[in-house]
Amino acid sequence: MCGIYLTNMPYKLEEVKEKLEKIKHRGPDYTGIIQHDTLILGHLRLAILDLDARSNQPYQYKNLAIVFNGEIYNFKELRDELEIQGYNFDTASDTEVLIKGYDFWGEKVLEKLNGMFSFAISNSKNNEIFCARDRLGVKPFYYYWKDGQFEICSQLQPLRNKNSKISTEAVSIYLSTGYVPSPFSIYEDIYKLQPGCILNIDLNKKTKSIKRYWDLEKVETLDISYAEAKERVKELLKDAVRIRMQSDVPLGTFLSGGIDSALVTALAAEISNEKIKTFTIGFDDPKHDESKVAEKFAKIIGTEHITTMCKVEDVLDLIPKLIKVYDEPFADSSALPSLLLNKGAKQHATVVLSGDGGDESFIGYKYFHSIGTFEKIQKIPFALRKFIAKFLQNSNKFKSILLCENNTFFIERIFVNEAIHSRNWFEENYFEYLQLSNNSIQKAADLNIKLWLENDSNVKVDRASMAYSVEVRSPFLDYRIIQLTRTLPMEYKFTDGRTKRILRDILSDYIPEDIFNQPKSGFSIPLKKWIKNELKSEIEENIQIEYFKSIKDFPQFYSNLNVENITLKWRLYILSKWLNLNCTNYD
Repeated sequence: MCGIYLTNMPYKLEEVKEKLEKIKHRGPDYTGIIQHDTLILGHLRLAILDLDARSNQPYQYKNLAIVFNGEIYNFKELRDELEIQGYNFDTASDTEVLIKGYDFWGEKVLEKLNGMFSFAISNSKNNEIFCARDRLGVKPFYYYWKDGQFEICSQLQPLRNKNSKISTEAVSIYLSTGYVPSPFSIYEDIYKLQPGCILNIDLNKKTKSIKRYWDLEKVETLDISYAEAKERVKELLKDAVRIRMQSDVPLGTFLSGGIDSALVTALAAEISNEKIKTFTIGFDDPKHDESKVAEKFAKIIGTEHITTMCKVEDVLDLIPKLIKVYDEPFADSSALPSLLLNKGAKQHATVVLSGDGGDESFIGYKYFHSIGTFEKIQKIPFALRKFIAKFLQNSNKFKSILLCENNTFFIERIFVNEAIHSRNWFEENYFEYLQLSNNSIQKAADLNIKLWLENDSNVKVDRASMAYSVEVRSPFLDYRIIQLTRTLPMEYKFTDGRTKRILRDILSDYIPEDIFNQPKSGFSIPLKKWIKNELKSEIEENIQIEYFKSIKDFPQFYSNLNVENITLKWRLYILSKWLNLNCTNYD
């Protein structure tokens, strides 16, 4: 888990070092910068595997040089394959396997990788650069491109400068979703490489090209019994946990009151020869506190459990850090407890397994229930629904449901809550993922994987963990699990309103169902309460529309925003804090 950098711009090595200092938290163990022909490569290392200096980056082999962020979980198997082909290895790292794998297989090496990664490989022989990002977008990849000049980095901060211009389209999308999805960034001329994609740069022609090497495919349901499906999921999940437990530094798991983290922890404890450390945070507000349930899980599984209790001020004090480490406006309020969780875990471990991604594949979110409700409402003629809606206030959530013409639009509205400006970004980049299944719930799950998971959940986890130099690994984000679960009959995952059916049945082998089968509060904070109390004055001061109008290039069509909407109020507040930091400070 690290930070990468590469450019063909005429910076001095000292200038590149200053850029990397801005994201030093991603890799505090070693900073490496080299000149490779006309390029400069930089790397920040958080040492996880083969802690020896021999595995520092940038790493060079023959005519190739690589900067790599992430982990290749099956690197030992790939190393064995390459040794058969005559390759020798000087390190015990996955970095050396990756660069030599590319030397042998070329871009087809991507088909063999199981991991989370973003990397760039410079090839001085053909004067090209080969870049790729993992299938699910677990690791970030930003790049600046203009007239053949480029910079590549793990985060946005090193790429911005006094000439960086805020993208009004990105601001619009942020207010609609709470984040800035790929391929956009908050700045013009800076982009995110989308998951499962290759970026090729031809240095001679000064051109770039992007293509996909992996994506979700049209759903074809397997003819499989429930018992066989359960066994296949359990064995695959167990293997996903096993390969993510490779580490030369202390390892633990996050353990909340939910099914996903409990199952990951139970499997890790079963695999490990040592007692697993588990981490959770608790809150004074019982509506948002899962620490007591997590402690029950830990006792049953037999882990060394550490709970960090948090007060309101502990969370609120982290707002400036959130604005700084997330690079772009990011309004998922659960990022705040995520920061606290990683801060606490770092005292005991550098690698932590999590349950992130389970809700996407196993149909765990509450909104899946609403899709079934809408399918019933849809039987009412649209003209009649439109007539009924006239008598409801705009703030009535049921009104927006009535006005959805079909399932596809209803699912879109789940993820794009405030259609303020334009839907072009959604139709061009994400609409296709609503066409891969005939099942409405699977349609929503697919869109969740491609839109929300990458741009919200993965961003939240990456920045919160990297802020404290922690590496988080998520077994549920193993692409093999994603591919398998999409082909399982829906009733194996979601039936009669019962979410995560198959995971619940697997977990019952480790924890009694009456203990884990209870409402989950989610990894959340009492945001509505805080906005009306502790944060009231500060938020109202920051979200004055007149303030936004004074920002250069800020879209003027937001003058009629409903700032009393809680969700939008928080997004505006985060945006204002981000603008204050980034429009006045370019050091």
